[in-house]
Parts: sequence; C-alpha cells; structure tokens
Amino acid sequence: MRNIVVLTGAGISAESGIDTFRDGGGLWERHRVEDVATPEAFARDPELVQRFYDMRRAAVQTKQPNAAHHALARLEAEWRGELLIVTQNVDDLHERAGASRVLHMHGTHLNAWCTACDARHRWTGTLIDKPPCPDCGEASLRPDVVWFGEMPYEMERIYAALRGADLFVAIGTSGAVYPAAGFVQDASQLGARTLELNLARSQGSHWFDESRQGPATQLVPQWVEEMLAG
Repeated sequence: MRNIVVLTGAGISAESGIDTFRDGGGLWERHRVEDVATPEAFARDPELVQRFYDMRRAAVQTKQPNAAHHALARLEAEWRGELLIVTQNVDDLHERAGASRVLHMHGTHLNAWCTACDARHRWTGTLIDKPPCPDCGEASLRPDVVWFGEMPYEMERIYAALRGADLFVAIGTSGAVYPAAGFVQDASQLGARTLELNLARSQGSHWFDESRQGPATQLVPQWVEEMLAG
C-alpha cells in the first residue's frame, strides 16, 4: 500500500469549534441554502451573502487545528508514498497544522475571487464594503467558495489521484454531497481499499470496506499510528 487519498469533511473541523451545516444548530438552520450559498442568492442579495461569509471568514481565523489535523500533517510528513488530502472544508486548519498537499475542492474562506479578471487573492478582511481587486481595481470580489450549482475545483486532479490510489480514506464526511460522496465508489471500482472514519455511520457507509465510528480527534491519530507503524 503506497498511494493514499484522504477526503475530509466538516466532521474533522467540528472539534475545533467550526460549525457544520447539517447538524442540529448548524449554519443551515440560521440561513437557508438558497439565501447564502448559491449564485442566484449572490445576484439577488449580495450584501446578505457577503455579510454571511465575512462572519465565517472572521470566525475561522479564531479557530485552531485539532489532533486530527495534526495527525494528518504528520502522516504527510512521514509517509513514503504519495498522499493527497482532498477537503470539502473551506477553513485552513489542515495547512495551519502543517500539511501542504491539500486540495480545497470547495474553495476557501481565506481567498477572494475577482469575477472581473478571474484573479484570486488571499483575503482575511471583509468584502461587504466592496474593496477593489488588487489586480484590476474593479469592485468585483466575491468569496472564493464553491456554491451549490457550481463546479467543485480540481476535479481532474482528484480523479487522477483516485485512479492511482491504493487506499481511500474519508474522514468526517456526511456522504450526502456529490461529487465527493461518490469518491468511495470510484476508488473501490478502481481497486483501492476504502476506510471511513466518522462520528457516526454516513449515508455512504455501506460502500466502504471498513467503517470506524468515534471522534476524529481519537480515530485519526490512532489510524495514523497504525499506518506509520506498519
């Protein structure tokens, strides 16, 4: 077993205090998806959308990586084969834990995307005040986050990694959002072993060769220890 693809979802960051969208008390209960997470919402009420993401961008900068993030960073540093962390999360906790081989398929809170010139810039402040793009000067910046109805980033690179994977591991994912929810089927059909580490069985648990339940801060360090000891 040499090549590993790890998919992480909201469950890995929940223990760092980052709200999930789908759990009780999560973000979707306070804002409808249609109001904050679609291109149509942004066209209809850009101030509401910008305010929502300004709050999320500020909040994520107050959070810290947890033991699961640090364990994956350790695996990346010590694993002798290929490793790619594909995350559905829009926080930067993997990177702050020390990981560098991270692909944000749904974008990131800490980037702004200029719809006028297509430039992307690291962004830690607000966007509601319509700041100019550092490249073209237009007031056309939006969150660099993939909304419902938009194509996730780097899909060709993800599928290329899945084709070469010996092991596919999903951590803290609901198994409800496609295309990520379908990665386990793709990996399995391509001959990879599949493992789920999740607080509870996901909607796609039956597709995995093995499913372990528990907090990510316990399961992920244990699994990493197993991998590096083997």
